[in-house]
Formats: sequence, C-alpha cells, structure tokens
Amino acid sequence: MSASTPAAGSKLSDSFLAGLALLLGFMFNVAGRGIGDTYIVFLLPLGSEFGWNRSELSGVYSVYMLSTGLFAPFVGMLFDRWGPRVVYACGLACLGSAYVLAGSLTQLWQFYLFVGVAGGMGVAALGMVPAASLISRWFRGNTGTALGIAYSGMGFGTLVIVPLAQYLTQSFGWRSTYHILGGSLLVLLPIALILPWRVLRAGRRDTPPPVPDAPATVTAAPAQRTAALGAASVDSLRAALKMPAFWALAQVFGFTGVAMYTILLQTIAFLVESGFAPLEAAGAFGVAGILSVIGVTTSGALADRIGYRRTITASFICTFLGVVCLLILSGYPSRWVLFCFIALFGIAQGARGPIVSTLCAKLFPGGALGTIYGTIYACMSVGAAVGSLVSGVLHDLTGGYQASFLFAMLSVLIAVIPFWTSADLRRFGSVRVLAKSESYS
Repeated sequence: MSASTPAAGSKLSDSFLAGLALLLGFMFNVAGRGIGDTYIVFLLPLGSEFGWNRSELSGVYSVYMLSTGLFAPFVGMLFDRWGPRVVYACGLACLGSAYVLAGSLTQLWQFYLFVGVAGGMGVAALGMVPAASLISRWFRGNTGTALGIAYSGMGFGTLVIVPLAQYLTQSFGWRSTYHILGGSLLVLLPIALILPWRVLRAGRRDTPPPVPDAPATVTAAPAQRTAALGAASVDSLRAALKMPAFWALAQVFGFTGVAMYTILLQTIAFLVESGFAPLEAAGAFGVAGILSVIGVTTSGALADRIGYRRTITASFICTFLGVVCLLILSGYPSRWVLFCFIALFGIAQGARGPIVSTLCAKLFPGGALGTIYGTIYACMSVGAAVGSLVSGVLHDLTGGYQASFLFAMLSVLIAVIPFWTSADLRRFGSVRVLAKSESYS
C-alpha cells in the first residue's frame, strides 16, 4: 500500500498516521524517561535534608529501574490486548500521581513506594515497549531509523527536563519541583485519551497480492517473508524463551543497563563533589543528553547502512572511553576531560536501544512482539537497577567513585560479547540480510 492510501476506517493518510505514531512515541519517551530520570537531581537535596546515605538513596532509583523492568512485559501484554490508549493513559496517571504525592513525602519507604515502584510502572507504560510495538506497525523497510528517532526522546527528555528540574529545585525547592513535574503529566492525560488510537493501532495494511509463480519470499504474507529469512512467526513468549537469540539480546540489554546506570545515577553528584557547580554539572548532563539525541537518532540509520555489529561495537567503544575519562576526572578535574566524557559517553548513550528494538522485531515477528520485547526490555531495567544499587554501595564502601567506574567498564565488555558470538545476531546484523529483508517490505 502506498504511503498516501488511507488506513482502514480512517480518512487520514498512512503517511500522516505513520508520522503521528512516530511523534507520539518520541514525545511520550520525552515525558516518561525525562521526568523519571530527574531523581538524579534530587539525590543531594534529599540526602542533605533527611541525612540518608548514598546507598539508601541509590536504592530508590534501583527500585525505580527494577519496577520499570518488571512491569515492561505486562505493558507489552496490556498493549497486545487493550492497545495504546489504555497503556499511555495508565502511564500518565500513575507517574503523574506518584510525583505529585512525592512532593509531600517524609519517610524513605515512601520514596521507595511512590518514586520507586509507582514511578517505575508509569515510566514503563510511557516508554519504548508501547512505542516499539506501535511504530513497527507503520515503518518496515526503515524500522531502525524510525525506532532510533523514537528512542532519542529519552535523551531529549534528559536534555530538557533534568536541567529544568535542577533550576526548579534551586528556585522553589525539591518538593515544589515534584508537584510541578507530576502535575504537568496529569494535565496531559485528557489530551492523550482523545487521540485516534484505534486507527494508529491498526497499522499499515498489507495489500500487495502474491506474484504468480514467484518464490515464496516475495509473496505478500509476512510469515512467509520472515521464514525465508530464518525468522518464522513467534506467537508466544514461551516460544521466544527457547531461542538463543532471545537470551543474546537479553544479555546485551541487561549488561548495557548495568554499565550505563552505574554511571548515570552518580554523574551529577560526582561532578559536584569534584568541584563543578551544581548547574554546571546538570548542564553537562544535559549536553550529554543533546548528543544522545544525535547518537540514538543516527544509530538505527547507521545500522541500516553498515550493519548492526559494527554500529553497536563502535557505540560500546565510545561508552568505555567515556568511563575512562571519568576515571581521569576523579584524580585530575579538568573541563577538557569533562568535555571528552560528555562527547564520548553522550553520543553512545541509548544508541543500543534502536538496534535491539529492530532486531527484536525481525527475530520475533508475530502477535506476541509486544510481550517479547517487553521482557527483553525488562532485562535492561533490571540491569539498570543492579547498576544503580551497586554504584551506591561501592561509593559507601570505598568513599569514592573509581570502583563504580571500573565495574561499569567490565559490564560494557560483557554487553558487547553476543554481537561477536551469537550466530543469530551476526546473521541479522549484516547489511546484506537487512537489505534483503527491506526489499520484501
């Protein structure tokens, strides 16, 4: 079907609806992950007011990431069963209400419950699980590029919302900042309910008829196309769990989460304790967010052109070198070294997301894609929870950050291994197979 053909039951063109699906996936990522990651701004104010140590405070963020991960498969199931309207409305209501209430909390367990558990559930429902399921219905030959744009919403949210939260905290206090952030999400809820989700959920129709006497790989049936490429339709999570490719992607996402969030949670506190001003530290974090927007947006397109293994390996090298810069900063604070950290770490931040999302869509096509991707995404969030907790514990045990940096570097090495050892990732990560797949779309 051409891009201008109206979708079933709608007067809107496919090209408009595809763009709308991509925009919504991007914007909900901005709101969800951007607001969720503001906890790094509250780390020092909460410690100062209540006297909680770094392990206790890091535990809140660890629970938040764990909640995001554990709830992700259920978000996929909810999407597969009820669609995006229910998923996104629940996400806005849950995260918005949790943050409005967070501004009035006084006990550590309350932060674990509202910011950690409820906040994580809300971010999961606004994140890449529903976005990937929705966008993959509209973009086929350029799936990696489209998912890269949606993923960049996370970095854009960090760029805009984290420095804004730092400014609001310094101007009005952390309690008012929580009220403002939560209230803004609740304002968006009625708008989200009236969007044309039924048409967006339907996706682009497959209308090209089979070509007589043509090979099975060029017929219109998606299952036949994917089978020709070695990826038969996978209709249940149980079936996916029996496939080595599932565990390969789980390892990539899981240890990427460990590596990134061992660093991200402590970045602003580390820079402030190294002698940089709070707004300067938050600004550096924001600039890294700018670069992550570029890196995430281009990683999918780059993978479509030079192959997934080359692209993702390059991104891990940048992350590894960025952490090396932090090790140098811990002994020799310098704005030039800080600049190198921002450039290397920022450009690779989130770059693995579109690649894993695209490979998941290609390796596990079928009616259970949302559930399968949600489970793989959960591995990333569980890894992030482990990294966040370990970073706080190592800080309290050693009195510094070097041990956390070394732990993150080891996790980077473990994360990249499947792209060099898994036959499935090597095959579907090649330009040749990708181009063949696109020619059938």
